[in-house]
Amino acid sequence: MKLIVGITGSTGVIYGVRLLEVLKKLGVETHLIMSEWAIKCLAMETEFQIGYVKSLATTTSDESNMAASVSSGTHKVDGMIVAPCSMKTLSAIANGYDDTLVARAAGVTIKESRKLILMVRETPLSAIHLENMLKLSRLGIVILPPVTEFYTKPKTIDDIVNHGVGKCLDQFDLEHGLYPRGVLSNYNWLELFLKRS
Repeated sequence: MKLIVGITGSTGVIYGVRLLEVLKKLGVETHLIMSEWAIKCLAMETEFQIGYVKSLATTTSDESNMAASVSSGTHKVDGMIVAPCSMKTLSAIANGYDDTLVARAAGVTIKESRKLILMVRETPLSAIHLENMLKLSRLGIVILPPVTEFYTKPKTIDDIVNHGVGKCLDQFDLEHGLYPRGVLSNYNWLELFLKRS
């Protein structure tokens, strides 16, 4: 499998890093594009160095390199994940404004009818954000914000990050073991509902 991974300038850059770490372990070929602000967020939010992040990918391209292989539909990949996806990048993708390589690669992914996953990060969401997400969702793009869940009883930030990354990998049917599955199946649903009412 071959995937494009975009990391853009939104808080939550750890999702992109963890995604690359897991994809490398799974033997998935990746083409990494990091925006200028993703690189700045990496330094602000983590202890990772840019060299380490790039070493996780099979191939990397600068976001300003519009001649990169992934800017063409003839470059065969199975799909693309943008994690995290800033609202600026979301807007560029939703409106076909290919001003960066991330937006261009996403546009190519859409036009070639390949799977595109956007891990959008913002809160609260404005009507503009929601309209852009709805527009893309209607085209079949998967809008996958890293929403924290508690039914697996996460104990660390890593547990929360792993769940978000695992949900992205599920979209490509990649087995990962990043979080337990079916944990609610052991509950009596009526009893659980009554306790919370």
